[in-house]
Amino acid sequence: MKKFILLLSVLATVFTSCEDEKVILTTSSGNINNLSVIVENDLWKGEVGDAIRTNLAATVEGLPQEEPLFNMNQIPPKAFSGFVTKNRTYLKVEKSDSIALKIVRNQFARPQTGVIAKGPDAASIAKLINERGADIVAVFKQTEIKEKQRRINKSLKADDVIKKKLGVSLKFPTAYRYAKEDDKFFWLRKDLKNGGMNIMIYEIPMQKIDADTNVISSIIKMRDSIGQAHIPGPVDGSYMITEAAYAPYLFESEIDGRFAYETKGTWEVKNAFMAGPFLNYTIEDKANNRYIVLEGFTFAPSAPKRDHMFELEAILKSAKIGF
Repeated sequence: MKKFILLLSVLATVFTSCEDEKVILTTSSGNINNLSVIVENDLWKGEVGDAIRTNLAATVEGLPQEEPLFNMNQIPPKAFSGFVTKNRTYLKVEKSDSIALKIVRNQFARPQTGVIAKGPDAASIAKLINERGADIVAVFKQTEIKEKQRRINKSLKADDVIKKKLGVSLKFPTAYRYAKEDDKFFWLRKDLKNGGMNIMIYEIPMQKIDADTNVISSIIKMRDSIGQAHIPGPVDGSYMITEAAYAPYLFESEIDGRFAYETKGTWEVKNAFMAGPFLNYTIEDKANNRYIVLEGFTFAPSAPKRDHMFELEAILKSAKIGF
């Protein structure tokens, strides 16, 4: 009997230890692109805070008005407890003998990404954040894109016709409708209170881009010809073009493991007063001697556009080509 009781006691201890090690995390919370910044008030008001704001509240490229990369909420370390720790993304500043930048996953909730910046004094921490600012932004943005895609995946619109005609799979919500299908061109639209969000999907021969050494010029010509053929404006003879006054931003990127040109800028309507931001991915598909073009653009006059464009980016980055 004593041996039996002892066995039960040992088993209970083992199970309790296992349960203690297996921490059940609650679901993280927070709006998309909302960042908690855990830092002492005096550091926030000084050069450390300046470095954080310079890098994480920088203006989003390609928008017609200034909007920050992230909305930030500063929290003193003593107040960082309970529900406050459940935000999906956080940046924490700590004093330490060594200088280091550390990424922490799912520490207080799931999914969650934390970045901890350490240094012995304000100057070293500010320097670290300035030097690694692009890396910090990339880590948080990847988390937010993934979260946005998770939310989109809850209610998907069928993309069978796009797969059939273009060999492209795209995950977009049921709020979008097929506004136009013309051979191998697709225009998807989502209505807003005063405007709309739009996606274009089409293909072009590789030589349309590769024949010209000026890539940005080729992409502008491509966009303008597509706009003239497929995206009419509100009056006769009007259609969407790339804004003539400012050249778009051009980056090298990757979609579905394939090289892509990423272009951000402003569109306008020729012969009409309409404009807004666009994001274009021109993606190599060498096996089929073509570029697949995915573009999102927004019309939302007098309204913030960052979150609209972020949704479009999350959709475009879900693309699978030649599956």
